[in-house]
Amino acid sequence: MAHQDGYVLVGTSHDTPAFTVAAIRRWWLDVGRRRYPAARRLLIEADGGGATDHRKWAGKVALQRLADEFGLIVTVTHYPAGASKWNPIEHQLFGPISANWAGEPLVSYETILKYIRTTRTETVRHCRARLDKKEYPVEHRVAPEDKAGVRLQRHRIRPQLNYTIYPHGQDH
Repeated sequence: MAHQDGYVLVGTSHDTPAFTVAAIRRWWLDVGRRRYPAARRLLIEADGGGATDHRKWAGKVALQRLADEFGLIVTVTHYPAGASKWNPIEHQLFGPISANWAGEPLVSYETILKYIRTTRTETVRHCRARLDKKEYPVEHRVAPEDKAGVRLQRHRIRPQLNYTIYPHGQDH
């Protein structure tokens, strides 16, 4: 938001925790690590349902892999049920994207990407969009050893919605 740009990963598969973390990883590779080269922490504000449901461990396991890959301490704060409407990204990015393509048939992925990339508002000057064609199967269960391998520390306030994942090899 401070840089007045957006980043959207359009998937062709399922909206899963693995896809969500793949989108964060892609943003980090394309934008984040260059924009914030000294960053050791990443804050993710997530909706409380669907692929980002705070009760699902598949997302936490995928975030652990991300934390380990880049050596980042990842803090996640989930909006409580019914409160995601207060997420500023919804208003500053996704609303204008929807308005930009209103009434137009979305006949191809290139059409979708074009409308996202050409969205401009007072608060969004540039929006990147990428297509992810990877197949993300719907996850079912997380193995107990994968769950045990997540270095998760819950926060004191609303611990079910707020937590930090530490990369392996770093103290916290």
